[in-house]
Amino acid sequence: MADWAGFLGATMLWVKAGHVIFVIFLMAALFMMPRFFIYHHQCPVGSDEDRKWIEREDRLRKIILNPAIVIVWIFGLMLAFNGDYWREGWFHGKLLLVLLLSGYHGWLIGYFKKLRKGERPLSEKRLRLLNEVPGVMAAIIVVLAVVRP
Repeated sequence: MADWAGFLGATMLWVKAGHVIFVIFLMAALFMMPRFFIYHHQCPVGSDEDRKWIEREDRLRKIILNPAIVIVWIFGLMLAFNGDYWREGWFHGKLLLVLLLSGYHGWLIGYFKKLRKGERPLSEKRLRLLNEVPGVMAAIIVVLAVVRP
């Protein structure tokens, strides 16, 4: 059965395009937020610069990060139900990684809240390592979705 033969019909390609577009937005934000955290760490707590980083991080969260993850999930679930992928091994792997990436998103929001309170529990080095997580996961997710091993 072709992917477009499900309940979405001819709109499936539009939903898929929307899914890819918002995945790009989500990934950009997932790369930017830890980088913002690294720069934020370099300024004194309570300073003018500290407040500016909090504002930047909050705007990134509100305008790109949170809306993108919601739309990615909505379009992704529509595509999964449309193609009836629930029995496919590649899909199970992709879904697990997307859940982990969603958890990473939640962790970023939690860390933002700590920075907003003046807490800095992680080193810049650790933040730099954590900045690699979305890229590695995205590469594996793309292979699973496109190659479908």
